[in-house]
Amino acid sequence: MKEIKHKPVIIIGGGGHAKVLADCLMLNNKEIIGFTDPDPSSRDNLATYNINCLGSDEQILKYLQDEVLLVNGIGGVEKLSPREIIYTSFLAKEYAFALVIHPSAIIANDVLLKEGVQIMAGAVIQPGVVIGANSIINTNASIDHDSFIGKNAHIALGTVFSGSVKVGDNTFIGAGSTVLQGIQIGKNVMIGAASLVNSNIPDYAKAYGVTAKVVKT
Repeated sequence: MKEIKHKPVIIIGGGGHAKVLADCLMLNNKEIIGFTDPDPSSRDNLATYNINCLGSDEQILKYLQDEVLLVNGIGGVEKLSPREIIYTSFLAKEYAFALVIHPSAIIANDVLLKEGVQIMAGAVIQPGVVIGANSIINTNASIDHDSFIGKNAHIALGTVFSGSVKVGDNTFIGAGSTVLQGIQIGKNVMIGAASLVNSNIPDYAKAYGVTAKVVKT
């Protein structure tokens, strides 16, 4: 994705993931207009950054589509659908989402990052990797060569992928998991934390353990 870097951004959400993104954006000298969150109890998360709360997500509509870029601050743990809903709803309104890349991330020159991808601190992404739109590569995750990650995926912190791994859309890979060479993980899958995935996982499955076993489809 070719990003227009001079546009200011609006963060959607005021929770923990939004806080991490705000820090990353400030390290990249991005202009942040504010963040949206209808829940008053979560608005203190960004108080230390002096970022204005604009109110509900509807406040974004006061800005023209070519004036701003959006940052999806909704984190995904087990239920990725709220994050996906936010993304698709504003895409339908012709808003664009910014790439967010922490300065400490190491990304090979030929890596393809689709719209709205977020790469957190310490992540390493090797040559030939493709990462789908609206996906998160979280803190210290390592994605080896020629792997493919679908859209709306969340690769949690400390996850390690060997080469040529394939992950489908809307899939969550839990913190500290390891996925071996050439493994294919389907769409809408949830892999529990600290799992060792050494065999293919079908669509709509929940799996965890060393080695990972499917416990629910």
